[in-house]
Amino acid sequence: MLELITSRWWVFLVRGIAAIIFGLAAAMWPQITLPVLAILFGAYALVDGVFALAAATSALSGSRWFALLIEGLLGLTVAFYIFTQPALGAVALVYAIAFWSVFTGILEIVAGVQLRDLVSNEWLYILAGIVSIAFGVLVVRYPEAGALAIVWVVGFYAILLGIAQIALSLRLRQVYQKVHGAQAA
Repeated sequence: MLELITSRWWVFLVRGIAAIIFGLAAAMWPQITLPVLAILFGAYALVDGVFALAAATSALSGSRWFALLIEGLLGLTVAFYIFTQPALGAVALVYAIAFWSVFTGILEIVAGVQLRDLVSNEWLYILAGIVSIAFGVLVVRYPEAGALAIVWVVGFYAILLGIAQIALSLRLRQVYQKVHGAQAA
């Protein structure tokens, strides 16, 4: 199981990079409209969903693949909904982002708790889950916030999530190298 998860450390790295790119794009162009943000978010959810599914399939022989599978399917569902409903109103997008974030955060916390037996610093994935949940709750609490505020919050959230995912990927890579170094000796 350790071999399967750590050998796919790069999947978490790509997910983190995608989140940071999305967050920086939102921060650099805060005047973009909510429909453009919807397209960017849909693209991010699609990439994140695909890579979550890739991570899940790399660990199918173990018992910890289910949370990543659900996270990946949820990301793909959100992306499909956003791309097939281009007239999606601002309120619907705000709530879609909020609920996706809360659900993803719960699954990230579950995955982080399950990783605690395999790697140290699993708190990074748990932290990503807490950030996701906090973001979702804030968006639900203040849906009337202007598009500019939503863009900034979404960008900040994506950057924090990306940093946590990259940190986790680097830790998984370290474990992978230690395991392979120990096997070679």
